Amino acid sequence: MKYLNEVDIKGKTLFIRVDFNVPLDRHRHITDDTRIRAVLPTLNYCLEEEAKIVVASHMGRPGGKRVEDLSMAPVARRLAYRLHRKVKLAPDVVGPEVDELKKSMEPGDVLLLENLRFHPGETQNDPEFAKELMKGIDVYVNDAFAVAHRAHASVEAVTRFAPVCVAGFLMRDEILYFHKAMEDPARPLAALIGGAKVSSKLAALVNLLKHVDKLIIGGAMANTFLKAQGYSVGKSLVDDNLIDAAQEVMDSARKKGVKFYLPVDVVVADRLDPRAETKICPVQEVPDYWVIADIGPATVTLFSEALQNAKTIIWNGPMGAFEFDAFSRGTMAMVHKVADMYALTIVGGGDTDVALHKAGEFQKFSYVSTGGGAFIELLEGKKLPGIEALEKWAKRKRA
Repeated sequence: MKYLNEVDIKGKTLFIRVDFNVPLDRHRHITDDTRIRAVLPTLNYCLEEEAKIVVASHMGRPGGKRVEDLSMAPVARRLAYRLHRKVKLAPDVVGPEVDELKKSMEPGDVLLLENLRFHPGETQNDPEFAKELMKGIDVYVNDAFAVAHRAHASVEAVTRFAPVCVAGFLMRDEILYFHKAMEDPARPLAALIGGAKVSSKLAALVNLLKHVDKLIIGGAMANTFLKAQGYSVGKSLVDDNLIDAAQEVMDSARKKGVKFYLPVDVVVADRLDPRAETKICPVQEVPDYWVIADIGPATVTLFSEALQNAKTIIWNGPMGAFEFDAFSRGTMAMVHKVADMYALTIVGGGDTDVALHKAGEFQKFSYVSTGGGAFIELLEGKKLPGIEALEKWAKRKRA
Protein backbone atom coordinates (compact mmCIF):
# COMPACT_ATOMS: atom_id res chain seq x y z
CA MET A 1 0.00 0.00 0.00
CA LYS A 2 0.97 3.65 -0.29
CA TYR A 3 1.78 5.74 2.79
CA LEU A 4 1.07 9.40 3.43
CA ASN A 5 4.66 10.55 3.03
CA GLU A 6 4.87 8.90 -0.42
CA VAL A 7 2.36 11.20 -2.15
CA ASP A 8 2.15 14.93 -2.83
CA ILE A 9 -0.42 16.55 -0.51
CA LYS A 10 0.74 20.16 -0.61
CA GLY A 11 -2.31 22.44 -0.73
CA LYS A 12 -4.64 19.50 -1.41
CA THR A 13 -7.91 18.60 0.33
CA LEU A 14 -7.50 15.48 2.46
CA PHE A 15 -10.15 13.23 3.98
CA ILE A 16 -8.55 11.62 7.03
CA ARG A 17 -10.45 8.72 8.59
CA VAL A 18 -9.49 8.49 12.27
CA ASP A 19 -10.88 6.75 15.34
CA PHE A 20 -11.97 9.41 17.83
CA ASN A 21 -14.39 7.07 19.61
CA VAL A 22 -13.14 8.37 22.96
CA PRO A 23 -14.67 7.69 26.39
CA LEU A 24 -16.92 10.42 27.82
CA ASP A 25 -18.19 10.96 31.37
CA ARG A 26 -21.83 11.82 32.19
CA HIS A 27 -21.10 15.51 31.56
CA ARG A 28 -19.75 14.61 28.08
CA HIS A 29 -16.19 15.46 29.02
CA ILE A 30 -13.44 13.32 27.46
CA THR A 31 -11.82 11.13 30.12
CA ASP A 32 -8.98 9.74 27.93
CA ASP A 33 -7.77 11.33 24.69
CA THR A 34 -5.14 8.69 23.81
CA ARG A 35 -6.80 8.07 20.44
CA ILE A 36 -6.72 11.78 19.58
CA ARG A 37 -3.05 12.10 20.55
CA ALA A 38 -2.22 8.97 18.53
CA VAL A 39 -3.05 10.65 15.18
CA LEU A 40 -1.36 14.00 15.90
CA PRO A 41 1.80 13.01 13.93
CA THR A 42 -0.36 12.45 10.83
CA LEU A 43 -2.38 15.63 11.29
CA ASN A 44 0.65 17.81 12.06
CA TYR A 45 2.50 16.47 9.01
CA CYS A 46 -0.48 17.39 6.83
CA LEU A 47 -0.64 20.87 8.37
CA GLU A 48 3.07 21.40 7.72
CA GLU A 49 2.38 20.54 4.08
CA GLU A 50 -0.36 23.22 4.07
CA ALA A 51 -3.09 20.71 3.25
CA LYS A 52 -6.80 21.29 3.86
CA ILE A 53 -7.86 18.65 6.35
CA VAL A 54 -11.30 17.05 6.61
CA VAL A 55 -11.29 14.72 9.65
CA ALA A 56 -13.95 12.03 10.04
CA SER A 57 -14.73 9.56 12.81
CA HIS A 58 -17.58 7.68 14.45
CA MET A 59 -18.53 7.71 18.10
CA GLY A 60 -20.55 5.01 19.81
CA ARG A 61 -23.42 3.21 18.11
CA PRO A 62 -26.18 5.69 17.27
CA GLY A 63 -27.82 3.19 14.91
CA GLY A 64 -27.90 5.36 11.79
CA LYS A 65 -29.72 8.32 13.37
CA ARG A 66 -28.67 11.56 15.03
CA VAL A 67 -28.08 11.20 18.78
CA GLU A 68 -26.92 14.46 20.36
CA ASP A 69 -25.11 12.69 23.20
CA LEU A 70 -22.87 11.11 20.55
CA SER A 71 -22.03 14.36 18.74
CA MET A 72 -18.37 15.02 17.92
CA ALA A 73 -18.54 18.45 19.64
CA PRO A 74 -16.37 17.44 22.66
CA VAL A 75 -13.80 15.97 20.24
CA ALA A 76 -13.68 19.20 18.20
CA ARG A 77 -12.81 21.16 21.35
CA ARG A 78 -10.10 18.69 22.45
CA LEU A 79 -8.65 18.40 18.95
CA ALA A 80 -8.38 22.21 18.72
CA TYR A 81 -6.52 22.19 22.04
CA ARG A 82 -4.12 19.46 20.89
CA LEU A 83 -3.46 21.04 17.48
CA HIS A 84 -3.23 24.61 18.86
CA ARG A 85 -5.54 25.86 16.13
CA LYS A 86 -9.22 26.34 15.37
CA VAL A 87 -11.19 23.23 14.42
CA LYS A 88 -14.56 23.79 12.78
CA LEU A 89 -17.28 21.21 13.46
CA ALA A 90 -19.48 20.49 10.43
CA PRO A 91 -23.23 20.21 11.11
CA ASP A 92 -23.37 16.90 9.24
CA VAL A 93 -21.25 14.40 7.31
CA VAL A 94 -22.52 14.88 3.76
CA GLY A 95 -24.84 17.32 2.00
CA PRO A 96 -24.75 20.78 0.39
CA GLU A 97 -23.73 22.56 3.59
CA VAL A 98 -20.76 20.23 4.13
CA ASP A 99 -19.77 20.53 0.45
CA GLU A 100 -19.71 24.33 0.79
CA LEU A 101 -17.57 24.11 3.93
CA LYS A 102 -15.07 21.93 2.04
CA LYS A 103 -14.94 24.39 -0.89
CA SER A 104 -14.34 27.36 1.42
CA MET A 105 -11.35 25.77 3.19
CA GLU A 106 -7.92 27.40 3.07
CA PRO A 107 -4.55 25.62 3.45
CA GLY A 108 -4.09 24.72 7.12
CA ASP A 109 -7.83 24.62 7.88
CA VAL A 110 -9.23 21.68 9.87
CA LEU A 111 -12.85 20.60 9.47
CA LEU A 112 -14.21 17.84 11.70
CA LEU A 113 -17.30 16.10 10.34
CA GLU A 114 -20.14 15.03 12.58
CA ASN A 115 -20.47 11.40 13.70
CA LEU A 116 -20.22 9.16 10.62
CA ARG A 117 -22.61 6.64 12.16
CA PHE A 118 -25.44 9.19 12.23
CA HIS A 119 -25.95 7.90 8.68
CA PRO A 120 -27.01 4.27 8.08
CA GLY A 121 -24.90 4.24 4.91
CA GLU A 122 -21.71 4.19 7.00
CA THR A 123 -22.18 0.77 8.61
CA GLN A 124 -23.92 -0.57 5.49
CA ASN A 125 -20.80 0.21 3.42
CA ASP A 126 -23.09 2.06 1.01
CA PRO A 127 -21.16 3.10 -2.13
CA GLU A 128 -23.44 6.12 -2.72
CA PHE A 129 -22.73 7.41 0.77
CA ALA A 130 -19.00 6.78 0.21
CA LYS A 131 -19.18 8.73 -3.06
CA GLU A 132 -20.75 11.67 -1.22
CA LEU A 133 -17.98 11.55 1.42
CA MET A 134 -15.34 11.86 -1.32
CA LYS A 135 -16.87 14.96 -2.96
CA GLY A 136 -14.16 17.60 -3.30
CA ILE A 137 -11.46 15.30 -1.85
CA ASP A 138 -8.03 14.89 -3.46
CA VAL A 139 -6.48 12.33 -1.10
CA TYR A 140 -8.06 9.76 1.22
CA VAL A 141 -5.98 8.90 4.30
CA ASN A 142 -6.89 5.95 6.52
CA ASP A 143 -5.36 6.42 9.96
CA ALA A 144 -8.02 4.45 11.85
CA PHE A 145 -6.52 1.03 12.53
CA ALA A 146 -9.09 0.46 15.29
CA VAL A 147 -11.86 0.19 12.68
CA ALA A 148 -9.78 -1.46 9.93
CA HIS A 149 -11.65 -4.71 10.63
CA ARG A 150 -14.97 -3.05 9.71
CA ALA A 151 -16.11 -3.00 6.07
CA HIS A 152 -17.74 0.42 6.51
CA ALA A 153 -18.21 3.14 3.91
CA SER A 154 -15.51 5.47 5.28
CA VAL A 155 -13.07 2.53 5.59
CA GLU A 156 -13.65 0.35 2.54
CA ALA A 157 -16.10 1.76 -0.05
CA VAL A 158 -14.44 5.21 -0.19
CA THR A 159 -11.30 3.70 -1.77
CA ARG A 160 -13.34 3.10 -4.95
CA PHE A 161 -13.99 6.83 -5.38
CA ALA A 162 -10.94 8.66 -3.99
CA PRO A 163 -8.33 9.78 -6.54
CA VAL A 164 -5.50 8.79 -4.16
CA CYS A 165 -5.66 6.40 -1.17
CA VAL A 166 -2.94 6.10 1.46
CA ALA A 167 -2.35 4.93 5.02
CA GLY A 168 -1.49 7.45 7.74
CA PHE A 169 1.41 7.17 10.15
CA LEU A 170 -0.60 5.49 12.93
CA MET A 171 -1.86 2.83 10.53
CA ARG A 172 1.70 2.37 9.23
CA ASP A 173 3.07 1.88 12.76
CA GLU A 174 0.33 -0.60 13.68
CA ILE A 175 1.12 -2.72 10.61
CA LEU A 176 4.90 -2.51 10.98
CA TYR A 177 4.93 -3.40 14.67
CA PHE A 178 2.56 -6.29 14.11
CA HIS A 179 4.77 -7.56 11.28
CA LYS A 180 7.81 -7.31 13.58
CA ALA A 181 6.02 -9.36 16.21
CA MET A 182 4.44 -12.06 14.08
CA GLU A 183 6.40 -12.40 10.84
CA ASP A 184 9.96 -11.54 11.78
CA PRO A 185 10.26 -11.46 15.59
CA ALA A 186 13.31 -11.44 17.78
CA ARG A 187 12.97 -14.74 19.63
CA PRO A 188 11.85 -16.11 22.00
CA LEU A 189 8.41 -14.72 21.12
CA ALA A 190 5.90 -14.90 23.98
CA ALA A 191 2.18 -14.09 24.01
CA LEU A 192 0.40 -13.13 27.23
CA ILE A 193 -3.34 -13.48 26.67
CA GLY A 194 -6.02 -12.57 29.21
CA GLY A 195 -9.54 -11.21 29.24
CA ALA A 196 -12.90 -12.78 29.87
CA LYS A 197 -13.91 -15.35 27.26
CA VAL A 198 -12.14 -18.05 25.28
CA SER A 199 -14.82 -17.71 22.57
CA SER A 200 -13.63 -14.22 21.58
CA LYS A 201 -9.97 -15.29 21.28
CA LEU A 202 -9.99 -18.99 20.38
CA ALA A 203 -9.07 -18.38 16.73
CA ALA A 204 -6.29 -16.02 17.85
CA LEU A 205 -4.88 -18.68 20.21
CA VAL A 206 -4.89 -21.30 17.44
CA ASN A 207 -3.08 -18.93 15.07
CA LEU A 208 -0.61 -17.79 17.74
CA LEU A 209 0.54 -21.38 18.22
CA LYS A 210 1.99 -21.21 14.69
CA HIS A 211 4.22 -18.28 15.67
CA VAL A 212 5.02 -18.11 19.39
CA ASP A 213 7.55 -19.95 21.54
CA LYS A 214 5.56 -19.39 24.74
CA LEU A 215 1.83 -18.95 25.32
CA ILE A 216 0.67 -17.66 28.71
CA ILE A 217 -3.03 -17.62 29.60
CA GLY A 218 -4.49 -15.50 32.42
CA GLY A 219 -7.72 -13.70 33.22
CA ALA A 220 -11.13 -15.33 33.29
CA MET A 221 -10.37 -17.20 30.06
CA ALA A 222 -7.84 -19.31 32.01
CA ASN A 223 -10.81 -20.80 33.94
CA THR A 224 -11.91 -22.78 30.88
CA PHE A 225 -8.41 -24.25 30.49
CA LEU A 226 -8.23 -25.08 34.20
CA LYS A 227 -11.60 -26.83 34.02
CA ALA A 228 -10.36 -28.76 30.95
CA GLN A 229 -7.53 -30.05 33.17
CA GLY A 230 -10.08 -31.35 35.65
CA TYR A 231 -9.89 -28.57 38.27
CA SER A 232 -12.98 -27.17 39.93
CA VAL A 233 -13.32 -23.42 39.34
CA GLY A 234 -16.33 -22.84 41.62
CA LYS A 235 -18.78 -20.29 40.23
CA SER A 236 -16.19 -18.64 37.98
CA LEU A 237 -16.94 -17.58 34.41
CA VAL A 238 -16.34 -20.56 32.10
CA ASP A 239 -17.00 -21.23 28.39
CA ASP A 240 -18.42 -24.72 29.06
CA ASN A 241 -19.00 -25.42 25.37
CA LEU A 242 -15.32 -24.72 24.62
CA ILE A 243 -13.69 -27.00 27.19
CA ASP A 244 -12.80 -29.53 24.46
CA ALA A 245 -11.43 -26.70 22.29
CA ALA A 246 -9.29 -25.51 25.20
CA GLN A 247 -7.90 -29.02 25.59
CA GLU A 248 -7.12 -29.11 21.86
CA VAL A 249 -5.17 -25.84 22.19
CA MET A 250 -3.11 -27.35 25.03
CA ASP A 251 -2.54 -30.57 23.06
CA SER A 252 -1.52 -28.57 19.99
CA ALA A 253 0.95 -26.50 22.04
CA ARG A 254 2.53 -29.71 23.35
CA LYS A 255 2.86 -31.16 19.82
CA LYS A 256 4.36 -27.95 18.43
CA GLY A 257 6.80 -27.59 21.33
CA VAL A 258 5.23 -24.30 22.48
CA LYS A 259 5.65 -23.78 26.22
CA PHE A 260 2.19 -23.32 27.71
CA TYR A 261 1.48 -21.61 31.05
CA LEU A 262 -1.64 -21.38 33.22
CA PRO A 263 -2.15 -19.86 36.69
CA VAL A 264 -0.94 -21.95 39.64
CA ASP A 265 -2.68 -19.84 42.28
CA VAL A 266 -5.59 -17.40 42.15
CA VAL A 267 -7.41 -14.73 44.13
CA VAL A 268 -10.94 -15.96 44.85
CA ALA A 269 -13.93 -14.07 46.22
CA ASP A 270 -17.34 -15.06 47.55
CA ARG A 271 -18.78 -12.66 44.94
CA LEU A 272 -17.44 -10.31 42.27
CA ASP A 273 -17.77 -7.18 44.37
CA PRO A 274 -15.16 -4.76 45.82
CA ARG A 275 -16.54 -5.48 49.32
CA ALA A 276 -16.39 -9.26 48.92
CA GLU A 277 -14.43 -11.61 51.15
CA THR A 278 -11.26 -12.70 49.33
CA LYS A 279 -8.40 -15.14 49.76
CA ILE A 280 -5.53 -16.64 47.78
CA CYS A 281 -5.50 -20.36 47.05
CA PRO A 282 -3.86 -22.89 44.70
CA VAL A 283 -5.87 -23.64 41.55
CA GLN A 284 -6.53 -27.14 42.93
CA GLU A 285 -8.41 -25.69 45.94
CA VAL A 286 -10.93 -23.15 44.59
CA PRO A 287 -13.92 -23.30 46.99
CA ASP A 288 -17.35 -24.21 45.67
CA TYR A 289 -19.57 -21.16 45.04
CA TRP A 290 -16.57 -18.78 44.98
CA VAL A 291 -15.27 -17.02 41.87
CA ILE A 292 -11.74 -16.61 40.53
CA ALA A 293 -11.14 -12.85 40.24
CA ASP A 294 -7.38 -12.49 39.68
CA ILE A 295 -4.11 -14.38 39.38
CA GLY A 296 -2.19 -14.94 42.62
CA PRO A 297 1.36 -13.93 43.63
CA ALA A 298 2.91 -17.32 42.76
CA THR A 299 1.41 -17.02 39.26
CA VAL A 300 2.84 -13.51 38.89
CA THR A 301 6.26 -14.98 39.69
CA LEU A 302 5.75 -17.91 37.27
CA PHE A 303 4.56 -15.69 34.41
CA SER A 304 7.36 -13.17 35.04
CA GLU A 305 10.02 -15.86 34.96
CA ALA A 306 8.50 -17.33 31.80
CA LEU A 307 8.78 -13.93 30.12
CA GLN A 308 12.24 -13.12 31.46
CA ASN A 309 14.21 -14.32 28.42
CA ALA A 310 11.62 -13.26 25.82
CA LYS A 311 12.83 -10.81 23.18
CA THR A 312 9.32 -10.07 21.84
CA ILE A 313 6.17 -9.97 23.99
CA ILE A 314 2.60 -9.58 22.73
CA TRP A 315 0.03 -8.83 25.44
CA ASN A 316 -3.74 -8.74 25.03
CA GLY A 317 -6.21 -8.78 27.92
CA PRO A 318 -5.98 -8.22 31.70
CA MET A 319 -5.17 -10.93 34.24
CA GLY A 320 -8.28 -10.37 36.35
CA ALA A 321 -11.18 -8.05 37.16
CA PHE A 322 -8.73 -5.15 37.50
CA GLU A 323 -11.49 -2.52 37.48
CA PHE A 324 -11.91 -3.45 41.17
CA ASP A 325 -8.89 -2.54 43.28
CA ALA A 326 -9.11 -5.80 45.27
CA PHE A 327 -8.69 -7.80 42.04
CA SER A 328 -6.20 -5.54 40.22
CA ARG A 329 -2.94 -6.65 41.82
CA GLY A 330 -2.18 -9.45 39.35
CA THR A 331 -2.67 -7.25 36.29
CA MET A 332 -0.79 -4.31 37.84
CA ALA A 333 2.12 -6.56 38.88
CA MET A 334 2.40 -7.94 35.33
CA VAL A 335 2.29 -4.41 33.88
CA HIS A 336 5.27 -3.39 36.05
CA LYS A 337 7.16 -6.62 35.31
CA VAL A 338 6.68 -6.47 31.51
CA ALA A 339 7.42 -2.72 31.41
CA ASP A 340 10.88 -3.36 32.85
CA MET A 341 11.76 -6.25 30.53
CA TYR A 342 14.43 -5.94 27.85
CA ALA A 343 12.14 -6.88 24.97
CA LEU A 344 9.97 -5.47 22.21
CA THR A 345 6.64 -5.15 24.03
CA ILE A 346 3.44 -4.80 22.00
CA VAL A 347 0.09 -4.34 23.72
CA GLY A 348 -3.32 -4.58 22.06
CA GLY A 349 -6.81 -4.18 23.46
CA GLY A 350 -8.70 -1.38 25.20
CA ASP A 351 -8.77 -2.95 28.66
CA THR A 352 -5.05 -3.66 28.61
CA ASP A 353 -4.02 -0.12 27.71
CA VAL A 354 -6.31 1.20 30.48
CA ALA A 355 -4.30 -0.98 32.87
CA LEU A 356 -1.04 0.49 31.54
CA HIS A 357 -2.30 4.01 32.18
CA LYS A 358 -3.57 3.03 35.62
CA ALA A 359 -0.15 1.63 36.53
CA GLY A 360 1.64 4.70 35.13
CA GLU A 361 3.75 2.54 32.80
CA PHE A 362 2.25 3.41 29.40
CA GLN A 363 5.40 5.13 28.09
CA LYS A 364 7.65 2.13 28.88
CA PHE A 365 5.99 -0.17 26.36
CA SER A 366 7.39 -0.32 22.83
CA TYR A 367 4.00 -0.03 21.18
CA VAL A 368 0.40 0.15 22.38
CA SER A 369 -2.16 -0.58 19.68
CA THR A 370 -5.26 1.60 19.43
CA GLY A 371 -7.36 -1.28 18.11
CA GLY A 372 -8.89 -3.99 20.26
CA GLY A 373 -11.05 -5.88 17.75
CA ALA A 374 -8.72 -5.14 14.83
CA PHE A 375 -5.71 -6.32 16.85
CA ILE A 376 -7.45 -9.59 17.73
CA GLU A 377 -8.41 -10.20 14.09
CA LEU A 378 -4.79 -9.69 13.04
CA LEU A 379 -3.77 -12.21 15.72
CA GLU A 380 -6.29 -14.59 14.15
CA GLY A 381 -4.47 -14.21 10.83
CA LYS A 382 -7.40 -12.47 9.13
CA LYS A 383 -7.22 -9.90 6.36
CA LEU A 384 -8.67 -6.58 7.54
CA PRO A 385 -11.05 -4.84 5.07
CA GLY A 386 -9.51 -1.42 5.72
CA ILE A 387 -5.98 -2.61 4.97
CA GLU A 388 -7.07 -4.78 2.05
CA ALA A 389 -8.90 -1.82 0.45
CA LEU A 390 -5.71 0.30 0.52
CA GLU A 391 -3.71 -2.58 -0.96
CA LYS A 392 -6.28 -3.10 -3.74
CA TRP A 393 -6.21 0.62 -4.61
CA ALA A 394 -2.41 0.55 -4.87
CA LYS A 395 -2.58 -2.59 -7.01
CA ARG A 396 -5.11 -0.98 -9.39
CA LYS A 397 -2.84 2.07 -9.79
CA ARG A 398 0.19 -0.10 -10.54
CA ALA A 399 -1.81 -1.98 -13.17
